[in-house]
Amino acid sequence: MSDTQKKTVEQTPDIPVKKKEKVEKEQAWLFFGAERVIALIMFFFMFLPGMNPARVSGMISRNLSLFTSAVSYSSLISGVGRGFRSGWIEESAFIILYISSIAAVLGIVAVAAGSCISLGNIKCKCLSFVFSIPGAVVLICGLGGMIYSYSLMNNAARIEKVEPIFPNGLIIFMVLGAAALVATIVALIIVPKVSLKRVPKKMEKSIAEGAESSKQSDGGDWDEGKNIIPYEMESKYKLFLMFLPFALLAFVFCYLPLWGWRYGFFDYKAGDELTMDKFVGFKWFTYLFQNAATKRDIIRVLRNTLAMSGLGIATSWIPLAFAVLLSEIESKRFKRFVQTFTTIPNFISWILVYTVALAIFSTDGFVNTLLTNLGTPSNTNYLMSSSHVWLKMLAWGIWKGVGWSAIIYIAGISGIDKQLYEAATVDGAGRFQRIWHVTIPGLIPTYMVMLLMSVAGMLSNGLDQYLVFSNANNASAMEVLDLYVYNLGFAGGSIPLSTVIGMAKSIVSVALLFMANSVSKLVRHESIV
Repeated sequence: MSDTQKKTVEQTPDIPVKKKEKVEKEQAWLFFGAERVIALIMFFFMFLPGMNPARVSGMISRNLSLFTSAVSYSSLISGVGRGFRSGWIEESAFIILYISSIAAVLGIVAVAAGSCISLGNIKCKCLSFVFSIPGAVVLICGLGGMIYSYSLMNNAARIEKVEPIFPNGLIIFMVLGAAALVATIVALIIVPKVSLKRVPKKMEKSIAEGAESSKQSDGGDWDEGKNIIPYEMESKYKLFLMFLPFALLAFVFCYLPLWGWRYGFFDYKAGDELTMDKFVGFKWFTYLFQNAATKRDIIRVLRNTLAMSGLGIATSWIPLAFAVLLSEIESKRFKRFVQTFTTIPNFISWILVYTVALAIFSTDGFVNTLLTNLGTPSNTNYLMSSSHVWLKMLAWGIWKGVGWSAIIYIAGISGIDKQLYEAATVDGAGRFQRIWHVTIPGLIPTYMVMLLMSVAGMLSNGLDQYLVFSNANNASAMEVLDLYVYNLGFAGGSIPLSTVIGMAKSIVSVALLFMANSVSKLVRHESIV
């Protein structure tokens, strides 16, 4: 056999071995995928009150989630104070339950962290076991502590008062924790087989060079299993993990509160429990249209909301103009000063803004004092006056947010190709012509996106600004939809009705978003959704 034939035979792949490698890799991905799905489900259930495995007693609020049970001991025992004082149950049972809740939450977080790390290469997958296996064990131990707490509830002095409950969430979490542990252990058994396969030829040179450099730096023998493969992860997974914390925050603070929409279908009062005997269906939805006083209030509130939102949309070009003017300042030091000075108000709370307004425009404020000193005595309370309320709120909003809103346009200006300005200068364009024909067209796409988002949020003015500036004189013109929902739910105590109005506002806002997006696709042939 010639050398060429020998070389050909040596390079011929071993088909059964490759098939075996492929099967092992598929099995590893299968179990890693199962672990990720389980971790996602457990993380979601951790915030659902109905899935709380720590609710082993009827004295524990049914509105408490596992996460809240772990981070707030006072919430866990909020309804158990009388049981402690009367001797129905020992507090040690709830201390064990609290510690077990902490262990369960930490275990879920560890399993989730291991699932995220396993998205990387083989070395990252091996590292993920350091988080996933101990996390699953800690979770199961925490659930075991909850079972022990349940047994203590059954041995309470007044068991009929303690009301021991074996929650369904405890069974579900136990099954999910065991499944995560099994999937991780199986993956641990499979992964080393995959990782010990022969390194591809295209990597042999780089590994050999790494071995040589390691010998020189260590001055001794090189360990063949040391630092061959670095921790690596595909860019798409890196971007996903960078996005994940913000997605979780959006879920916790934007989507999880939607669980409160169920209050709109019950005759609920603060402190009550939601039971089916209080279910009223669409009673509060029809109440909006049947009660004349409520209809008048909603019409008034919608008028205020749309008027202030309309003024905001009409002046939405001001941050763009400010960003353009700021970009034309040649002195970098002065430009930084102006940008910093105009951005700081965004970080000042509306309470402090109102304090400043009170010091300037109240009866004995700066303006009236100045007029009196100039020989024109005045005791007008400009702040509490009911005249021009919408324009006042618009002015304060612009003052507070123009610098912050201009940042996105400043970033857009920095992204415009400098060659366009050079070409315009060569063609004889002056400064204002360059702004009009280069800068403004470059910012129009950004402005249109911001404008469409403003249109979609017309019903969401917020309530901080209007809450602090509201008083008896201007309340009728100041009350916007968000403030009305707040006053109706917290001050008036009508939580179901305020929930229904909030639901209607959210649905209309989503409809406005899609309508604005349709107009954008029709006019500009671009979509923001």
